Amino acid sequence: MDINTLKGLSTVLVMITFLGICWWAFSPSRRKGFNDAANLPFADDVDPQQHKLHPNSDEDKADKL
Repeated sequence: MDINTLKGLSTVLVMITFLGICWWAFSPSRRKGFNDAANLPFADDVDPQQHKLHPNSDEDKADKL
């Protein structure tokens, strides 16, 4: 086995890995989970109960300034 055979095998291995990751990422069964994760930065729903548990939150500090 020479270096060119090793390079060819590593290229095939990397290509198979890449195609596997693409299949995993774009499979229809993963769509809902990825859409939920994509919308996490926009989920700023502050629960009043949670606010009572943490009265010294950053929002209170910003209001006092």
